[in-house]
Amino acid sequence: MAAEPAIAGRTSRDIADSVESAIERGELTPGQPLPSVRGLAAGLGVSPSTVSAAYRDLRLRGVVTSEAGRATRVGVRSAPQARQFGRVAAGVRDLSDGNPAPDLLPDPRTALSRMSVPRFRYGDPTVLPELAAVAEEQFDDVPASVRAGAGPIGVVGGAMDGVERVLGSRARPNDRVAVEDPGYPGVLELVRAMGMVPVGVAVDDDGPVTASLAAALETRVAAFVVTPRAQNPTGAAVSARRARDLRRLLDRHPEVLVIEDDHASLIAGAAYVAVAAGRRAWAIVRTTSKVLGPDLRVGFLLADQRTSRRVAERQLVGAGWVSHVLQRLVVELWSDDGVRSATRSAAQVYRERREGLLTALGERGVVARGRSGLNVCVPVAHEIAVVQRLQELGWAVRAGEPHRLRSDPFVRITTSTLGAEEARRLAGDLAAVLAPSRLTQLA
Repeated sequence: MAAEPAIAGRTSRDIADSVESAIERGELTPGQPLPSVRGLAAGLGVSPSTVSAAYRDLRLRGVVTSEAGRATRVGVRSAPQARQFGRVAAGVRDLSDGNPAPDLLPDPRTALSRMSVPRFRYGDPTVLPELAAVAEEQFDDVPASVRAGAGPIGVVGGAMDGVERVLGSRARPNDRVAVEDPGYPGVLELVRAMGMVPVGVAVDDDGPVTASLAAALETRVAAFVVTPRAQNPTGAAVSARRARDLRRLLDRHPEVLVIEDDHASLIAGAAYVAVAAGRRAWAIVRTTSKVLGPDLRVGFLLADQRTSRRVAERQLVGAGWVSHVLQRLVVELWSDDGVRSATRSAAQVYRERREGLLTALGERGVVARGRSGLNVCVPVAHEIAVVQRLQELGWAVRAGEPHRLRSDPFVRITTSTLGAEEARRLAGDLAAVLAPSRLTQLA
């Protein structure tokens, strides 16, 4: 096998380092099979257990994936965001980043100036009582059928930190995890980095497609990560009917952990509909990032008692807790009636901007999706060509490739800062780019 000469070493650590170095040099590429344990052991003159230990270490770090009876392969990992997009050129309107609008976020300076932060010590309570009250309020819309059997609400470092901690508490390297396709790249990268295997579930406007989830469940997935609303990139929001269908299906698989990544809860523009209701293992993750600011890394975790306990215990021996300074700042901001009112107003502004672009695109015959959240998704035949042509016209949008496993191509447009006149101009430019005559040239 061509890859074998790139792998060397006498110890498991040296062999693992050699594989990783070969990947970094491009000698081993994503999805490429590695030599069998026995074949590589014979070639290196070491025991099979040494090679097995090297492969196990690589799996735990998400560098390779393997399944019983199948080849070990180089993992498929997305490039870091900085490498994917680079800098947006001067004069180009950036609608690619997925951020909330800066002018709709509260200014923390006033809250910081009036904050009183006592000195906390090791052994003090990890969650401020005042923040616990705020957290309870954040889950007011979660039905009693979901909250039954829940443990104490946990405080985590944002939505992705919560998803990672829950997955780590319930799933293991090599487990399959059902994820939305297309979905949030951070979830795909996280699953792979944890040595797990993502299994795509198709998404339409009403959320995960039931038949597609059924197919994923047949592969014996350990967990299912679902976005109940403001799905990134499609803007899908789980409807009541779809949720019932999903719950009926999941009831036949009681062992599967369901994680709801409700990252945009307060500004999503759609009501919360539970997918995790009545399950043995479940978690709902919410965050302050879209409402109070992306740098305010405070999230909330509501989960079944066992998951809640496991996450809390692991957090204590790792990070310990989320900074009480950040916790106090969230309390100060959320205690301000002006911030609460501004959050409600922001949700309406985001809805109007998203729907404004959808209307403008529809008037020009451009098919687009975006029932909730901060993004609009436009199916295209050639992602990169469309992105490049729009950039020439002064618009930066995001290619769908980092979001996709097997789903069809698209571009994503962040509408959080997009005014009505801009929306009309963008819709006109996009319609021109996607016109049949132009598509022939792009192909």
